[in-house]
Amino acid sequence: MRQYSGKTQQNNSSITRRQLLSGAAGILLSSGLSAAPTRIITNKRPELKPDEKQFLEDLGHRTFQYFWDHWNPRTGLVLDRARMDGAANGNVGSTAATGFGLTAFCIGAEHGWITKEQARLRALTTLRFLWMRAFHDHGWFFHFMDSSNGQRRLNSEISSIDTALLLAGVLTVQGYFSGDKEIHTLAKDLFERVDFAWMLNGNPLILDHGAFPGSGFINSRWSEYSEASILYLMAIGSPKHGIPVDSWYAWLRPEVHYANWTFISGGPLFTHQYSHAWVDFRHQQDGDPSYVDYFENSQIATYAHRDFCISLQSKFSDYGPDMWGITVSDSPTGYVNWGGPPYAGPINGTLVPCAAAGSLMFAPEICLPVLREMRNVYGDKIYQKYGFTDAFNPDWKDQKLWVNQDVVGIDVGISLLSLENLLTANVWRWFMRNQYVPGAMERIGFTLSTPGVTMKRVRTGARKA
Repeated sequence: MRQYSGKTQQNNSSITRRQLLSGAAGILLSSGLSAAPTRIITNKRPELKPDEKQFLEDLGHRTFQYFWDHWNPRTGLVLDRARMDGAANGNVGSTAATGFGLTAFCIGAEHGWITKEQARLRALTTLRFLWMRAFHDHGWFFHFMDSSNGQRRLNSEISSIDTALLLAGVLTVQGYFSGDKEIHTLAKDLFERVDFAWMLNGNPLILDHGAFPGSGFINSRWSEYSEASILYLMAIGSPKHGIPVDSWYAWLRPEVHYANWTFISGGPLFTHQYSHAWVDFRHQQDGDPSYVDYFENSQIATYAHRDFCISLQSKFSDYGPDMWGITVSDSPTGYVNWGGPPYAGPINGTLVPCAAAGSLMFAPEICLPVLREMRNVYGDKIYQKYGFTDAFNPDWKDQKLWVNQDVVGIDVGISLLSLENLLTANVWRWFMRNQYVPGAMERIGFTLSTPGVTMKRVRTGARKA
């Protein structure tokens, strides 16, 4: 079982996804909070003002710097977390953060923060280590590895979702360096080595969270809406160890009702963000019986979360239209699962910047003002070398302003990728050059959902099983 969202706690004790999500998904809510109707969302890219672009460029460069600074030259693995001021915090490497890091190097090269050759060499170091030296079981990697040698850390599991997020970075560098034969071959071999069918663990359709060495599978499954849609697309698209197309429609899609918003959800806001950082779901919906536009669903989830936070203003006076955001994070009391709707707490007034930053690609009109207001009000107390702290609380007991001194790799990563997709859509473009995920979407039956939009389809030869 993976630790929730790929993070280590400050005290390195583990919290499992099952423990944190237990009972959270599928709760139907009602509220008197006034909100706009569900279908006001638009897919039109906004025109950003020069000062908005300048802010985003600065935030992007800072978040990129995390991955540049905390990448290990021996293994190519990225640290799970570091200090706000740039100091390392231990040597625990994160498989998922490494996937974000590979993608970050492509972004950095495209912006001129590093050269393309520097990005290529770092990508090759990581891919070679993963292919030749890192432990794997049927192609699946540990959730946490020692960044200096790749050994298992924190008694972590062999993780299906963290491996998928790593593979997302692998396929992104393959798409970015499309003319590099070694990168292309290593990325292909790494992806096609993964035995997705093995991860079914005897179930005909539903994937397992992972396995522990010596004790077998976790027997906790990706059985409802979550951040794992990218995992299912990869598994269905695998040419050697694939799973049935029907697996896509086998997991539950719990419906949440909050004020005037209706959407499917399985947990905090990050579950609506991670897969979208790479998979371009825009203007598309799947088929019978779901017919879900997942991009629009994440837009709605972001608006509903904004309104949920505003509804807490009577209890936490700092919350408001331009000061909101709660998702799994560090806190004054430890590493916690919180957010909503549905309510997951106890919420104590802490704010988590990556909640808004990770949704920039969905709803910049409500997310960008939040980030700018946070920086304007709290300045370098919360905004330092790698952008925003992981979490802060404006009114925490006698401390008043509590600021977490750590940043977390995957929270920095989702902020960077979402920001880049807003500005350029480059991550979507690079990642979607792979044959596996577009082929899976074709077989699943994704079709256009936005009137007047046309899309160029890459023929993969895929056919529905």
